[in-house]
Amino acid sequence: MKSIILASNNKDKVKEVKEILKGYDIISMKEAGIDVDIEENGTTFEENALIKARAIMKLTGQITMADDSGLEIDYLNKAPGVYSARFMGHDTSYDIKNKALIQKLEGVKGSDRSGRFVCAIAVCFPDGREIVKRGTMEGLIAEEIKGDNGFGYDPIVYLPEYGKTSGELAPEEKNKISHRGKALALIK
Repeated sequence: MKSIILASNNKDKVKEVKEILKGYDIISMKEAGIDVDIEENGTTFEENALIKARAIMKLTGQITMADDSGLEIDYLNKAPGVYSARFMGHDTSYDIKNKALIQKLEGVKGSDRSGRFVCAIAVCFPDGREIVKRGTMEGLIAEEIKGDNGFGYDPIVYLPEYGKTSGELAPEEKNKISHRGKALALIK
């Protein structure tokens, strides 16, 4: 089987995709010897995933997969959305970002704290075919940071049906229900 390049430099995302797609030969950009920055200037998760997948596929001529994902908070008009990674700056820690989002929702209660993780996965093939799929994981924005598993916004997305945040789920459990897991299942 040919390798599939995952157009990402996010080591946590690469690890998660490789775990979810066990049995597939997924290699990161770093493993493929690719060191380029791709400007994500799309207005949707799907557009950004396609921008990345197309760029690396054109550069390498190999099947390329890309993910664009983030957190949408309904009370904040779906912010940070496609700007999730860039929210408050690329170099700002997620601990600071998470605290800031919780603070923005101070006094907001119950279902008004609704939000979701969104993931769009794009796969571009050398023959010109493109596949794009979306997965979501609904939840509520927690009132405090909880959990050391996962990464990014995982410790503030509370999943009522599990009674815990995404950051408190075991990786195997999270991968079965996550936005990324759902999108990758559709891509398979």
